Amino acid sequence: MALKERPINADLPPAQAGERLATRTGAPAGAAPAVAAEPRRRRRPVPAALKAIAGLFLLAVVFIVAAILGGRGGDGGETAQAPAPVLEPSGGETEPGAQTPEELGYPTFATANTTRVGGADPASTAAGVAMAIYPSTKPSQQPKAVTLVDAGDWRGAIAASVLMAAPVGAPLLVAESSGLPEPTAQALEALDPAGARATGGTQAFAIGVPAPSGLEAKTIGKRGAAAAAAIASLRDQLLDGPPAHIVIVPAAEPDFAMPAAAWAARSGDPVLFANANRLPNPTAAVLRRHPQTRVYVLGPSSAISSSVVREVAKLAKHVRRVSGEDPVSNAIALARYSDEGFGWNVNDPGHGFVVASSEQPLDAAAAAPLSASGTWGPLLLTDDADTLPSALRGYLLDVKPGYSTDPTRAFYNHVWVIGDQSAIDVNEQAEIDGLAELAKIGGEP
Repeated sequence: MALKERPINADLPPAQAGERLATRTGAPAGAAPAVAAEPRRRRRPVPAALKAIAGLFLLAVVFIVAAILGGRGGDGGETAQAPAPVLEPSGGETEPGAQTPEELGYPTFATANTTRVGGADPASTAAGVAMAIYPSTKPSQQPKAVTLVDAGDWRGAIAASVLMAAPVGAPLLVAESSGLPEPTAQALEALDPAGARATGGTQAFAIGVPAPSGLEAKTIGKRGAAAAAAIASLRDQLLDGPPAHIVIVPAAEPDFAMPAAAWAARSGDPVLFANANRLPNPTAAVLRRHPQTRVYVLGPSSAISSSVVREVAKLAKHVRRVSGEDPVSNAIALARYSDEGFGWNVNDPGHGFVVASSEQPLDAAAAAPLSASGTWGPLLLTDDADTLPSALRGYLLDVKPGYSTDPTRAFYNHVWVIGDQSAIDVNEQAEIDGLAELAKIGGEP
């Protein structure tokens, strides 16, 4: 693992006690101790000022989506404007105009250094992320394909994140066996994927769900570890070759598996699954096809045992474990890690980050496109809606940007916050903003 000799914020005042606890968890053997989660407090009401800001964003969203769907006529002769849809949560009906942008999922409440994609459910969040990455106001801003994943299969969704990697670039949308939730249907209409050579002419990849009508679709009718193996094979076809690395994650502990979604989207490395004490046959079959590919096991021995790692080593020449003892430090371990092109190696300022709740595994897949575009950053986890974990606080402080003379020539951090207030409270978002803020180093304040 590579570390910068002296980060730009090396001269900042020392952190308070416990703030730097377990921030250097990149080495496989060195992991931060688990941080006990405090009891979850009741969801706070949105402050009045935030409601006012949300109202302005809601108006902006209406105009944006109206422009997307109604302004495509251009010179092509289609001049009639379609009604502007509103991305709504998939659960239940609400009165028109009663939703805030946070509930819509579209990027909403922003601070100087953070932007929230606050969907009320994974379908809304995924739709909001997809529209943020692909505004779709013109053909060049539209994806060539989308990936529809099963709302009830977080494993298949995390594995499908690899289809966001270049050159495929297919953002994830959430579907159900009964059909498309309203936010997904509206986003799919706005994104309007056309297919391309890079997607094999496919407009929609349907993983464990029925293919949408009217689109050229590729369907994988499997779930869990079997779906992940099938997606790995599809990835080999689309990218025309074997992967540089393979990531194996726990099949029974989603909070340890979540960070792999962001890496798969960024790198094109497939994600496979292992049980705590057994290697599933579909996973073993993929490893046998790629005996020369480097394999990385994400998660501690409590989630994937050493006996399973030894089993993997019989099928692959190079196997390494990347881990933290709890989900928060495990995500930080992958963010810090670097080995032969694998791992984010984010140990200094000037990066993007994505923060999600460890209790929302589907959000990892929904947010994965944010790690493959824009500010390209690792997924970090919080295990409490109200309180930032000390390990995460310490890591963000360690990579906090700073400047000595000219702030316009400094490096900057930006953080995407995923989920509504029940997942990550606005006060926690405010603390994240402060940790990402550019700081003056030395001299007069």
